[in-house]
Amino acid sequence: MKSLKCLAFLSLHNIQVISIPPSWLQLSVVSFWLGMVILIAAWFHFQTNVKPETVRKVVHIGTGNIILWAWWLQIPAWIGIGASIFFTILTLLSHRFFLLPGIESVGRKSWGTVFYAVSIGLLIAVFWSIERPEFAVLGILIMTWGDGMAALIGQQIGVNHYHLWGVQKSWEGSLTMILVSWIVGVLVLGSLYGWTWQVNFTAFTVALVATILESFSKFGIDNLTVPLASAGLGFVLIEWVGILGQSEVNHSQTFIKNLLFLPYSL
Repeated sequence: MKSLKCLAFLSLHNIQVISIPPSWLQLSVVSFWLGMVILIAAWFHFQTNVKPETVRKVVHIGTGNIILWAWWLQIPAWIGIGASIFFTILTLLSHRFFLLPGIESVGRKSWGTVFYAVSIGLLIAVFWSIERPEFAVLGILIMTWGDGMAALIGQQIGVNHYHLWGVQKSWEGSLTMILVSWIVGVLVLGSLYGWTWQVNFTAFTVALVATILESFSKFGIDNLTVPLASAGLGFVLIEWVGILGQSEVNHSQTFIKNLLFLPYSL
């Protein structure tokens, strides 16, 4: 009987996500991921040849990817919002009392870690509530990978600099930002709506706007403006070009998600 259920479940012609994974799996995966990020960041922090900004970006990229697990595991919005509130308070206290040296010791006045936590909570609250979590994922991953890689590349090989709001940026970093953000947009949106010109247009437009906003990063404000604008603009453009009315959700992604939760459906 179980084999028949498996065959019916794996039919590519009528695939549906049939269940939300159990809470213990959701929490275990998220806890394991965050634990690994903390351990890696701590190891980098105690290496004398690693710059503080590098450690900060390791945490920046590592924690941002938690949104993918929240999406794939269908973690309830209240958990994401609650975690955002907790980490907002923690980063505010750290900003005042230097509780998290690995992410605060960057040699400049920045509220970026606070804005980071706030933006995640806001995006989850908005897009989980309207059942369009992919746009929260889009905004957060552009902040995570685009901004993170732009900073690392800009510091390592950036030689052509410009200044905005008294903050030095490099053209190499900005080019990295737009390229990585475009790739993120294509992967996130393309996995759901197909690899169409509309998706490429949307991804590039969002990447361009995100890069412009990232250039104005005084006090770390880009950790708020980049994800919110990227998610909001992506949503508006997808609606405007009418992709949702023309294409179905890509079966391959749904198939992978169903395979992950197969043991709990039998």
